Amino acid sequence: MRSSGVLHATIDIQVPFFDVDSMDVVWHGHYVKYLEVARCALLDDIGHNYTQMRESGYAWPVIDLQLRYVQAARFGQKLSVRADLIEWQNRLLIHYLIQDGATGQRITRASSVQVAVKIASGEMQLVSPDVFTEAVERRLRKHPSTPSSPVVS
Repeated sequence: MRSSGVLHATIDIQVPFFDVDSMDVVWHGHYVKYLEVARCALLDDIGHNYTQMRESGYAWPVIDLQLRYVQAARFGQKLSVRADLIEWQNRLLIHYLIQDGATGQRITRASSVQVAVKIASGEMQLVSPDVFTEAVERRLRKHPSTPSSPVVS
């Protein structure tokens, strides 16, 4: 099992009808949407979300995304999606775990890598901007072991 990140956020999602195919199985591309919802909750908890990133002059495109599907999620199933912050100094590395909300059984494991790009010049940064690393450090000092847990339906 992967180690936990220094910060994490967990969201709950109930699989909607429009995310499934004719067999009531979640289409593989929708898992990425669930990861994004958890990632946004984590960034909100850090206090530096996508709006604040843009306002500080940086975009953070995903440059790598890996998913390992273990079991299919199905229509109406309640899922728990956890996003763990692993690295933030040079890149944003987040590990994810999607589990069945009732049993805790693993559905999908994933990771994403994002890098800072200066919006004005389009230049990729080799280290994370101070405004982001300082937000993470502030959050760690404030409540090092208190993750957020929003619920999304």
